[in-house]
Amino acid sequence: MIALICLVVSAPALADPAAEVRCREIGFSLSVERRDMNAFRSYLDPDARFISASTLRGINEISDAWQVFFEDDGPQITWRPQFVEVLDDGKLALSRGPYRVVGTDEDGDLQERWGTFNSVWRLHDDGQWRVVFDAGSPAAAEPDEATQALLDAPVACP
Repeated sequence: MIALICLVVSAPALADPAAEVRCREIGFSLSVERRDMNAFRSYLDPDARFISASTLRGINEISDAWQVFFEDDGPQITWRPQFVEVLDDGKLALSRGPYRVVGTDEDGDLQERWGTFNSVWRLHDDGQWRVVFDAGSPAAAEPDEATQALLDAPVACP
């Protein structure tokens, strides 16, 4: 009996896939916020698809299209997961939440745009979640204060 109790107490805690995906999504955003292209690329599945006005396919095409966010004077984009769901088999996950883009227009005036992103993550054999599908849509109106606060909340991920 004592051996069984010791075994249970010393067993490592099982990972929470939803928490892992949440932290991967936040890390993905931070890679862009910090303008670190190498980190950004590491979050992309080799077969990734980003869907907007057109479909971007693969790491190179996506990175090229997102280059504007890595330029010193480029717009700043931030996003955070509000919802994360992982399939029961633990191999695919969806994260969804708000995003904000801050930049300047052609007259140099500050612009702020809001929207909602959806990312599908695939678990790889190396234990890392990588984005396989990503799409976003502009918000019909400015989000409520709680949703906006999500983007400014402290990061609670390793």
